[in-house]
Amino acid sequence: MPGNAPQHAPLKPVFFMILLVLLDGERHGYAIVKEIETRTEDSMRLEPGNLYRYIKKLIDLGFVAEADERRAPDAEDERRRYYRITATGREATEAEAARMRALAAAAEASLARTRSRT
Repeated sequence: MPGNAPQHAPLKPVFFMILLVLLDGERHGYAIVKEIETRTEDSMRLEPGNLYRYIKKLIDLGFVAEADERRAPDAEDERRRYYRITATGREATEAEAARMRALAAAAEASLARTRSRT
């Protein structure tokens, strides 16, 4: 599904956060949850059932895939499933970041105009 990313913009904030975490490399579900909590200073918390529903949707969209290779079984629990971002997921993340930058720039411009009137 390459090129699928722009038609799904804007992304839900939780989808965007999952994709941002996966940009840094493969992660299992619990690691995704903990990293999102860290990055958002606990303002976004995910229950495991919800996380896996979101991941399933991201897989269905072609933005995330289950990793083919597992880390060494002695390093962590070998039953954990690891997820990675796909090329389409990277495109979606980049498109969403650009959309957010444009929105922030428009907001800043509006605020600057308002300040100059007072």
